[in-house]
Amino acid sequence: MVTVPVEASPLEYTPAVERSTAVAYNRLKTVIPDIEWPVHAPYIAAINELKRELNAILLVHNYQTPEIFHGVADFAGDSLGLAQQAAKTDADIILLCGVRFMAETAKILSYEKTVLIPDLDAGCSLAASITGEDVRQLKKRHPGVPVVTYVNTYADVRAETDICCTSANAVQVVESLGVNRVIFLPDGYLGRYVEAQTDVELILWDGTCEVHERFSAEEIRDYRKAYPGIHVIAHPECSPDVLAEVDFVGSTSGMIKHVGESQPEKVIMITECSMSDNVAVEYPEIEFVRPCNLCPHMKRITLPKILHSLQNLEYEIKLDQNIAERATVSLQRMLEVGSN
Repeated sequence: MVTVPVEASPLEYTPAVERSTAVAYNRLKTVIPDIEWPVHAPYIAAINELKRELNAILLVHNYQTPEIFHGVADFAGDSLGLAQQAAKTDADIILLCGVRFMAETAKILSYEKTVLIPDLDAGCSLAASITGEDVRQLKKRHPGVPVVTYVNTYADVRAETDICCTSANAVQVVESLGVNRVIFLPDGYLGRYVEAQTDVELILWDGTCEVHERFSAEEIRDYRKAYPGIHVIAHPECSPDVLAEVDFVGSTSGMIKHVGESQPEKVIMITECSMSDNVAVEYPEIEFVRPCNLCPHMKRITLPKILHSLQNLEYEIKLDQNIAERATVSLQRMLEVGSN
């Protein structure tokens, strides 16, 4: 096996590579220009071959680019789906194509396995907005109030948490506690959305997603003027004034399901840009208008970096065992609620 550095020249597009990636290309040709395929295909072929050799599994988030999402993923989805897959995989190596808190989730739930991420700098503005010490101080100020933490956080925060949640199950998790007040961390916009769906009072933190906070209500109105009759759906990490302008609010998995069920002629997904590309592959008959707000952290993950990661078993996620064990409790509670 020849190790290819991340910065090396592109791999060769051979007839064998063309044949081995033909199925993937047939799916992707509506969203990836023909001229780009000879660049992506050799990496897709090499990654898929190396996965088999290493008994490795690639977990790929919805915000990854289409050549990754549809080309090399063993399991693709949202945070909850990736967490569930991490908990049950029998692979020796888990490679997380997403951001670091997601890789930490995989490590927490499969502590004995090797968990890799292609770029350690793939972070998250939400995860960076809060620390375990912040949570401890909140619990001192609000004794006895349970803590619900969005999975978009690092392990030290989840170790201080009663139960985690995702955008897909946040309301369900909050109501599962059977209390009147909850500390909800760290996304303030998601918290406001959840609070509007339940009678539980939420004590919120002022964290935001740097992608979703850039959308504005005026922008939504401009899209409606430019594309009459367009169906607008948004992620609950957007601000309340944005959510007030849209036709449907849901998690990444909820948005995908909604597109499939409603089958709009034209749709705009108010979330990270690559998700529209990935969903468009599944529904070529629907016109997708793409608002191109990219996550700079997700875009640090590339096919060359994925190959490099598998070849060199870099970069391994390592967590303090005590923190991992404590964080496991909050994640397992979430999975129990999320799977009901």
